[in-house]
Amino acid sequence: MTHRTDTHPDLARPDAGAALFSTWRVGTPLRQREAVEAIARTWERRPWPAGGLLGYHVYTGHDASTLLHYSQWRSPRDYDGFVKAHRQERVDEIDTAVPGVERLGLGRFRRYRGLARPDETRVPGCVVIVDIEFERPDPDRQRAWVDAVVDALESEPRPHPGGISAHFHLSTDGTRVLNYAGWESAQAHLDALAAPGDGIGSATDQWRRVQTWPGLKGTTVSRYDHAIGFVPDRG
Repeated sequence: MTHRTDTHPDLARPDAGAALFSTWRVGTPLRQREAVEAIARTWERRPWPAGGLLGYHVYTGHDASTLLHYSQWRSPRDYDGFVKAHRQERVDEIDTAVPGVERLGLGRFRRYRGLARPDETRVPGCVVIVDIEFERPDPDRQRAWVDAVVDALESEPRPHPGGISAHFHLSTDGTRVLNYAGWESAQAHLDALAAPGDGIGSATDQWRRVQTWPGLKGTTVSRYDHAIGFVPDRG
């Protein structure tokens, strides 16, 4: 059966072989709420759709217009099986309840590495998605850039206390890196952005290297609240 949860996902779970991110544009705060409610009804009334689906979570964008969807799978093949057998009926029911949802695309990723203090117990009050795009596919460059970011974070002389965690994902097409970052609050993230310098981080050689990386095409930053999650009922 399907179990509804308010608990944030464990992004570092070792059995997750695929991470999928997608964004819907729904237009208004009211339609955000209506879409989350429609998703909840659609999922709760049905059995858990696939043994390879580990968890599915929905987030409301601070732009008051979008929803972020994040799901963990044992493998990409498990997701493809879900699409063939179960996805369309769920999409149709949600679209009937909230017509006009604009689906902006699906990104296929795999988590590469992350950062969090071993004694960290805070629950993120805000999830920040940093989406980095490169000029052309290059898996080696993806990994090298993330390694450079981790080096910059670990050597940061003045880390912002509001940062909780960072989980770096590599797109399977070799063109993007997505950082799912947990922050204490949206204001903590805004304060970190407003500090002297170019974005998060001090004016160190490590951060300059990250920011001037060859082939870096563009970066988008979006803030979200965790709205709802679904996991298989283990009972």
